Amino acid sequence: MSFLKKFYAKYLSKLNKYGVVIVVFLIVTFTVGDSNLYKRYQYDEKIRGLEQEIKNYRREIEISRKKMEDLNSGKERLERFAREEYYMKKPEEDVFIVVDK
Repeated sequence: MSFLKKFYAKYLSKLNKYGVVIVVFLIVTFTVGDSNLYKRYQYDEKIRGLEQEIKNYRREIEISRKKMEDLNSGKERLERFAREEYYMKKPEEDVFIVVDK
């Protein structure tokens, strides 16, 4: 017990008690628990990543929706899609595939 009294007399008696309590409270608040600063930063990073994925998926959905509308608009468009995507051809045709470098 005398050790605590000596420690208090030497170091803590010169400090403002309210300031020490506030500093300790802030340290505990920001470092302990589920809402500390590090975990909050991780959660924010995860949220940003998920929002980016949502944007990408919405863009893909819009592209797929346009393809579906294009396929359902007529026989000529369906035939064009089959030729471009799956390299299909009519029996009397020759198909040449040109690869860009």
